[in-house]
Amino acid sequence: MSTFDFGQETEKLLKWLGEYGKDPNGGVSRFLYKPEWVEAQKALEKYMQQAGLLVQYDDVGNLFGRLEGSTYKDETILTGSHVDTVKNGGLYDGQFGIIAGIIALEFLKKEFGQPLRNVEVVSMAEEEGSRFPYVYWGVKNILGIAKREDVEDMIDFDGIPFTEAMRKAGFRFRPEGSIVRNDIKAFLEIHVEQGGVLEAEKKSVGVVQHIVGQRRFTVELTGEANHAGTTPMGYRKDALKAASRIICTIMDLAEHYGDPLVATVGKLETTPNIVNVVPGKVLFTLDIRHTHKDVLVSFSDEVTAKMSEIATKAGVGIDIDMWMDAAPVPMDTGIVDVLKRQCEKNGLSYKMMHSGAGHDSQVMAPRIPTAMLFVPSHKGLSHSPLEYTNPRDLGEGVKALMGALYELAYK
Repeated sequence: MSTFDFGQETEKLLKWLGEYGKDPNGGVSRFLYKPEWVEAQKALEKYMQQAGLLVQYDDVGNLFGRLEGSTYKDETILTGSHVDTVKNGGLYDGQFGIIAGIIALEFLKKEFGQPLRNVEVVSMAEEEGSRFPYVYWGVKNILGIAKREDVEDMIDFDGIPFTEAMRKAGFRFRPEGSIVRNDIKAFLEIHVEQGGVLEAEKKSVGVVQHIVGQRRFTVELTGEANHAGTTPMGYRKDALKAASRIICTIMDLAEHYGDPLVATVGKLETTPNIVNVVPGKVLFTLDIRHTHKDVLVSFSDEVTAKMSEIATKAGVGIDIDMWMDAAPVPMDTGIVDVLKRQCEKNGLSYKMMHSGAGHDSQVMAPRIPTAMLFVPSHKGLSHSPLEYTNPRDLGEGVKALMGALYELAYK
């Protein structure tokens, strides 16, 4: 591998791209179809052209840079990630995958010339759902599964309709009945881990084997609000007491199941939330994640039964609403093997692992052979101006990506 410092170059370009949407409070706020989003895509377009790539947008604003293949012109190896951010996000989430892809393609072109298959890098329009209540707009349009009716009546927090924002940015809906691409034979996404595992284990690269499935619940317990001084303990229908027992039971059971299962109660609301009143109502959320569907279902069923049992013994009513049920997504074993092989070939310190967060890859994987690479996130921080990855680790990730693209497109 060349002595070129991939890490320093990557960090320099991440800081450059982070100027588009730079938040006055630190970090980056770059939302779908906003002026700073348009500016970022135009800057990337110019950078791709300078790197010797053929550049084009699709209808909704996904930006592609391509190295044309010499032999298998109807086969494309795709890499990239999303260009949008959360509010006041960091320099790495999403845009690292784009910058890494451009660097990799530019280097491959200089070192090895024309590939046998097309190689493309994509700057996807949207993944985060930060402006409109819709996620994965970019990848869903690439796959032809985005539905116009799901977004055409949406407005953002300023009351601007989705359709108007898209039109002002210079884009439009995919025409009805338009042909969906069938040339993409593999998708590789490199991303920051957004967790602390790689840093804790002193690994520079993670090869992702699964993206976890998620189930999310809203649980409401209804007891009886009453005077804190005049209601004896034995006569109370304390919704918070029942909630406390339920939450402790959930956490104990999650620890018993062990990794990679995680369960989180992230939101808790008590009514009437007054110091001298027994809580009459409690609402809390529950987020459960695992890499295997059968375990996810088994844990959810066991937790649901235990919640109902505890509520009945406490004399309070319970309503359990499961409002999200996303299945785990396995990565393609063939491409995972390619990534593993390249890590070993380049002497990289790597770990086989799963992703506990959602990514564009989980939408792509059921339809196109897909795999992911991670690089460490310092202290596990993400979606924050404080997120950081050491340039050395950035460079190791780019090397792994580049090696995999070479193996898939040049051989």
